[in-house]
Order: sequence, then C-alpha cells, then structure tokens
Amino acid sequence: MAAPSPGPREVLAPSPEAGRRAATSSSSRRGILWRLRDKQSRLGLFEISPGHELHGLTCMMQAGLWAATQVSVDHPLMGFELGTLAGPAFARLRRSLGLAEEDYQAALGPGGPYLQFLSTSKSKASFFLSHDQRFFLKTQRRREVRVLLTHLPRYVQHLQRHPHSLLARLLGVHSLRVAQGKKKYFIIMQSVFYPAGRISERYDIKGCEVSRWVEPAPEGSPLVLVLKDLNFQGKTINLGPQRSWLLRQMELDTTFLRELNVLDYSLLMALQCLHEDERGQGSCLIFRMARSVQGAQGPEEPEAQNRRLLPDAPNALHILDGPEQRYFLGLVDLATVYGLRKRLEHLWKTLRYPGRTFSTVSPARYARRLCQWVEEHTE
Repeated sequence: MAAPSPGPREVLAPSPEAGRRAATSSSSRRGILWRLRDKQSRLGLFEISPGHELHGLTCMMQAGLWAATQVSVDHPLMGFELGTLAGPAFARLRRSLGLAEEDYQAALGPGGPYLQFLSTSKSKASFFLSHDQRFFLKTQRRREVRVLLTHLPRYVQHLQRHPHSLLARLLGVHSLRVAQGKKKYFIIMQSVFYPAGRISERYDIKGCEVSRWVEPAPEGSPLVLVLKDLNFQGKTINLGPQRSWLLRQMELDTTFLRELNVLDYSLLMALQCLHEDERGQGSCLIFRMARSVQGAQGPEEPEAQNRRLLPDAPNALHILDGPEQRYFLGLVDLATVYGLRKRLEHLWKTLRYPGRTFSTVSPARYARRLCQWVEEHTE
C-alpha cells in the first residue's frame, strides 16, 4: 500500500531574502562568538537569531509551515517552495494525539525563533526544536524520506494496534526548495525530551560500544549533551512495577522495526528526579483508553496491546515513572534500511573492530541486542 501523498504545496515566506542575506554575510568569527555567548544563556540550546548560519533556512521553514496549515488561503509564490508530503495522513495522526492545528501552527510558525542544539550524532543532519521545545525538527536525506513514506501505512497500523508504543510520533514530512536550488527534506515529530525543565541527564542508546562515548561537559557547565551507551555504564533504570511493561513494549516495537528491515535506531532516554510529592502518587495517573492514532479497533485484547497507566502530564506517551525518577523514553531514527550499503559496512566493521560490538548489524540482531541492553540495565 503506497503512502498517501497529496503532492508539494507552494507557499510564501514573508521575507526569505533578508534571512539569506544575513546568513551569507555572517563571518565564521562572528559565528564562534555567537556560539560562545549562547552557551551561557541557553543551557546548550542555541537560539537561531539573525546572524546564525541557519537563520535564513529556519525562517523559510517557519513561514512555510505557518502557511501550509492555512489551507483556506491562497498563497502566491514568493521566493521558495514548501512541499507537504502525505499531508492528510499526518493531519490524522496529529488529530489522534489531541494536537490542535492552531497549537501546532503557533509552535512551528514565526512566533518565536527555533532552537538548535549541538548533536553528538555523526550524521550531517541539522537538528532544531520549536521555541517551546515541544516539537523536534530534523533534516533528512531523500532516501530516508522515501523509506519513511513507504513504511507510513504500517507505522500507523502498528500505533493502532499498540497505542502506548515507544515509537516517536511523526507529525509531518516536508521538502523545501529555494529558487532553483536543490530540495531539502525535513521531518517533524514530538520531542521525546519534553517538558525539559528538570531533566538532568540525556542518553542516546543503541546497545553497542563502538563510537558510543561522549566526553561529558565539565562540572558546572551549562552545555546540554546527549550522552551514549558507554556513559551509562554502571547505572540502572529503576522502574519498579513498570519494568515488565517496558520490556514487553521494547519487544513489540523492535519486532515491528525488524520486520521493516531497519536498524540503527536509538532509544532516547532522559532522567528527571521526582519531587517528594510526586512519588507514588497513584492519583496522578490516568488510564487512557484513547488510541494513539485513530482507526478501527483491532482484534487484540488490551493485554495484547500492552496498555499502561499514563501520567497526567504533557507528553505522557514518552514518560515512565519509577519510584524516585521520571524517565523520558522513545525510539527514534526509523529510516535506515539494511540494504547493500549497510551490509558492506557490516563486513568492513567486522574487520575493523574484531570482538567489539557496533551498530551496523542485521535488523534481527540489532533488535535483540537493544532489548537485551534494556533488560540488563533495568530493575
């Protein structure tokens, strides 16, 4: 079944030329000074203001996304073209999550600058957050977008069957072309790390060891870093009664990803200490029978769907409370297929790293290993 695709929609930016001129004229020296300044003021998140090298791009993204939700207004072409891919399908996903279009538009539109953070990922993608940090935007390669759209019907079906899945909720896929330039693609999803106010540690887990260490920020530094597997050595995730739910959900979600023949996805995890009055508060939990996405009721019983009590808090699908800490958990980066390129990479890494674990393995082995990591690091 092909993913629905209404085709690109051309929209208008209020002044894309101004943003592009500002980005082009900024020198590398100014960029360095800007980063040093904002490291102190944004706790590691960098406001994309005039002078930032990505200011022009993000201004067009904001203006385009704002216009794309104004479906009743005719927008003449003014300097760039924004494509909305599989628009109706993603609109249904947003509605099923209780996300009002006006809230989505306000968060992603020109009301406030996007935030950039320094990712520890090896990819060449750019990463952004909406100004309220609720939505995450990431640039993608064309082949990755093709994979996501091909798998979209099965992704929706999986969320219908398992409404409390850990899979990141995709909210939109778009393309952006300036004049006759090359198209850029980007995705929008709910941020796993939201609300971020009291988060103390963040991790990106793949269940292996090669290239899975990040040098921590110096003590007292305001810089926010996403750490990796080796940084978590010697630590455990204390979930108490919630552990069995997590192990089962990891099995369900990774089995689905294995069937899609994908690998190299990550379990994002963040830690937040619970306040004294938040610990063991059963009254703060609600059993949400609403589906993650709309659709016909499947044949599965609620037990087979692995439902759970969700905290009555924003982003509840990605939040799991233990006795003393709140954990933010989500599976992201679902577009890497185990094709010829990855098979050759697997052979090369086998020779390059004998006896060590690395990310490029078969989807079955990747899923099994990540589940094993979660089992070994939870109690």
